[in-house]
Amino acid sequence: MLTKEQKREIVLKYGGSEKNTGAPEVQIAILTARINELTQHFDEHKKDKHSRMGLIKMVGKRRRLLRYLMHKDIERYRKIVEELNLRK
Repeated sequence: MLTKEQKREIVLKYGGSEKNTGAPEVQIAILTARINELTQHFDEHKKDKHSRMGLIKMVGKRRRLLRYLMHKDIERYRKIVEELNLRK
């Protein structure tokens, strides 16, 4: 689970200000942090199917946000993908 301080740091880094939580970059970064935490969770709890469904939904939401950002502003898309190491 992300703490309030971790979320605040992500919002400040990718949104510019504490109030800019709706920017696609901020939402993508928060989802990525949650996805990474859940991925580590599954190393220990392999049969946690309910959390796995939540993970699949988060991955889909992040993919939709990335597609939106790619169509809206390709430079912002490339920057966020590079910073978060999403595409290999």
